[in-house]
Parts: sequence; C-alpha cells; structure tokens
Amino acid sequence: MITNKPRGQDYPGDHIKIGIDDKDLELVKAKEFAKQKAKELCPDPMLLSWYQGGTGESYPNLECGRGEKPAWVLYAESRGANLTIDVNDGQYIFIYLCVS
Repeated sequence: MITNKPRGQDYPGDHIKIGIDDKDLELVKAKEFAKQKAKELCPDPMLLSWYQGGTGESYPNLECGRGEKPAWVLYAESRGANLTIDVNDGQYIFIYLCVS
C-alpha cells in the first residue's frame, strides 16, 4: 500500500532535521523556518514540494501513476531536488533545489 509520506531515506538529497517548539505550528511558519535553514546552506534555494504530516496535504497535489513514492516526491526529484528539510520529525517536509 502506498502512503503519501515515504520513509526518510526516500527523500532526495541531503536531509536536515529541525525542531520547532511550537504546539500551534502552522504551514506558513514552518515554511519560513525551513527556508531560513535552506538559505544557510545555499544562497537561493527553490522550494519544489512540501508535505504536511498532520493532514496528508502536499504540494504539488498531483496524481501520477503507481509507484514506490508519492507524486510530490517524484515531482521534486524530477526537477533536481537535492535538499530535504524535515520539521519536527515529519510534521512538515520541504524539498528544495539548491544551486551553488
């Protein structure tokens, strides 16, 4: 059975985990923290896709065949994703393209 959230090792590129101590953490704030962390690693990170663990919502919200990974991960991989930022152990996942 395919779920919308792959195992951690199935995310592309380098994996960075960050913890944010905020019981009311929402997507917009988590995205800001993730982008700030990505900017520490590359000058102009491009967010390719994201996943919200609590709701299962993801972007882009695509349907594309059957496979081992959900469409939002495949989308990012097909565009060269090389950085994954995991906020609060899967509460939010952000996948970026970092170009040096």
